[in-house]
Parts: sequence; C-alpha cells; structure tokens
Amino acid sequence: MPKPRAIVFDLLTALLDSWSVWDAAAGTQEDGRRWRARYLELTYGCGAYRPYEVLVAEAAHDAGLPPSAPAALHAGWDGLQPWPEVPAVLRDLRARGLLLGVATNCSVELGRRAAARCGVPFDAVITSEEAGFYKPQPEPYRAVLAALGVEPVDAIFVAGSSADVPGAAGVGMAVVWHNRVGLPARPGPAPLREARTLDAALEGLP
Repeated sequence: MPKPRAIVFDLLTALLDSWSVWDAAAGTQEDGRRWRARYLELTYGCGAYRPYEVLVAEAAHDAGLPPSAPAALHAGWDGLQPWPEVPAVLRDLRARGLLLGVATNCSVELGRRAAARCGVPFDAVITSEEAGFYKPQPEPYRAVLAALGVEPVDAIFVAGSSADVPGAAGVGMAVVWHNRVGLPARPGPAPLREARTLDAALEGLP
C-alpha cells in the first residue's frame, strides 16, 4: 500500500473508552453491554440519520432500562477517557505530518465533546448527523475524506467496531481494527490487522 497521508479513526471505540460510560449510565456492565448492543443494531439498521439521542433512548427501552439511563449517559459524556496509549499515538502521528480525522456515529454536539477528550486536535471531525447517515453507510467515510482533502487510497481507517471494517473498506480505505474489548467479527473483508491496543494496530504500517 502507498504511504498514507491521513489516518481516520472511529472515535467512540477506537480512541475512547465509551464502554465504561455506557455501563455507568446503565448501572451495571451487563446492562450497559446489552443496551449498547441494541443501540448498535438500531444504528446499523436505520442507515439514514435519525437523532442519536432518540436511538439511544429506544435502545434503552428495548433493553429494559429505566428512562433515566439515556439522561445519565448524556450527563456523563464528558467523563469519556481515551485509552491509555491514545494521546501519545496521536501526538506521534501528528509529528510525522499525517492528517488526523474522525468519523463517528453520534450527534454534532456529542461528537465535538467526545473528540475534545482525546487531547490532540483533529483536522476533521465528521458526525453521522452532519453526513446524514450512520456508518457503515459510505457517506460518513466519504465526508471525512473530503474534509481532509484526500483520496481513499491515501488514508488508513482505524475501526473500533467490526461494522467499520467492511464500511471503510467499501469506500476504498485500508482498514485496521483496534478491537479493544474483543468484539466478534462481522461477515465481510478482513482488516489488515486486528489488535487489542491502538499502537499495536498501527505498528509497522507505512
């Protein structure tokens, strides 16, 4: 593959530990994971953008959680923390002259707040609200590439969930998967690499 000009990230799983925030809002890890799984089903199924907060509330209801859970998630959003190695990896990529972008499945407000938790500025942050579609539809990936001014062959996408692998590959990007919590793979193309840490996922790439 050619030397990349840009690295594009999934935000809420590849860079940030959003799992802990969902679990805290739900009350237990078991409830948080069930809620999050239902939310992902709704997101992948709807395609065209529906308000993120509406999907979160629907998923909470379907998972048997109280109406207070979505409000607790919103209130705890600024408690999002990057995975331990993330700030150093982002600083290193920036020092090497690479453009840094984010494509994330959430609202503009929450996407901006979450991106700010990473500690390093991004050249482009595209939310599903702005793109009009949720990943793994192609529109969010294409929107961030356009915002960065690069072609798909000039970018590497760092997936955080398995759906991002075929989604980003489908628009022509090389994909690595930072599979922090050991999610099962979905059918489709395999990533160039799968690893439990961000630095390992990117290690040795051009």
